[in-house]
Amino acid sequence: MFAVIQTGGKQYKVSANEVIRVEKLDASVGDKISFDVLLICDEDKTVVGTPYVKDAVVEAEVLGQGKEDKIVVFKYKPKKNVRKKQGHRQPYTELKIVSIKK
Repeated sequence: MFAVIQTGGKQYKVSANEVIRVEKLDASVGDKISFDVLLICDEDKTVVGTPYVKDAVVEAEVLGQGKEDKIVVFKYKPKKNVRKKQGHRQPYTELKIVSIKK
């Protein structure tokens, strides 16, 4: 069984006992979070929501907060001696999917 959830403007395909990284959420380590379900698929049946599946919930537990590896953003204009170097580390929240309920 798997489900598709939406958080942080992105959609994630999740199944039970899976660990995923999503855009940063305001939650502490150990908190329980529930997500609305866009699609749920069992072995024999698939249900697509309009926009959400009624009475379906994905429950997750927060494992931690962190930052991704640094990426380097380098911009320049040729022949003009214009250079700009920046770094960026995207924050994330690590979640463990506890259960998918229909």
